[in-house]
Amino acid sequence: MSVVLPARNDAAALRRTLDHLVRLPGADTADIVVAASGDSEGTARAVAGRARLLWPGGSTRAELMNAGAAAARGEVLFFLHADSFPPADALGRIEDALRDPRAVGGAFEHRFAEPHPSLRAVTWINRIRYRLTRNWYGDQGIFVRAAVFRALGGYRNLRVLEDLDFTRRLKRRGRGVLIREPLLTSGRRFLARGPWRTFGFCAWLVLLYTLGLDTERYAERWRGPAEAPPGTPWPAREAAP
Repeated sequence: MSVVLPARNDAAALRRTLDHLVRLPGADTADIVVAASGDSEGTARAVAGRARLLWPGGSTRAELMNAGAAAARGEVLFFLHADSFPPADALGRIEDALRDPRAVGGAFEHRFAEPHPSLRAVTWINRIRYRLTRNWYGDQGIFVRAAVFRALGGYRNLRVLEDLDFTRRLKRRGRGVLIREPLLTSGRRFLARGPWRTFGFCAWLVLLYTLGLDTERYAERWRGPAEAPPGTPWPAREAAP
């Protein structure tokens, strides 16, 4: 198995995720790849030899994940955000899920790491949504057979919602597996920008995407400037698109 972590100017979060990841059962034999952009010194210190560190030159998360996948050696790709924490038996659960030859990939349940009431409510709304639609997002820890990933052409180079686009295409290839165990993800973006305001903005982006309308114009507002780590506050209102 290869674990692919995209990282952009997020050394502190990446260090915590790697601290957690390398302690998981099976991590000692996993191929861990960090595809990074931005802060080279901080990222190198965070990795500290615990993963193969790539500097592919891309700026979008899709480009970084595709570059990491291209360098990966495993038959299974597990895409993990740099601020996410898989459950203790995550690698074994992925292997078990893919023993079914019909299964092409899957994801974990989502839960925010912070015990905030609004984040708990957003978590449950999201669970209803992805259990009904089988559309998963990157903060659920998407995993996929490497051969299937390559056949699909990887992630499309979208600046936002590349994960939704990918899982929609993945569903057409075979059975997707939802592992009913939560993967914890930092809610810092939601807390910094307001949980319900951020949730509403996410819903707006998904609606635009579903209707085939332009989402790229909102990408910088969602992701933030290239030099800023995830979780920075919203741009000033007058600077919004």
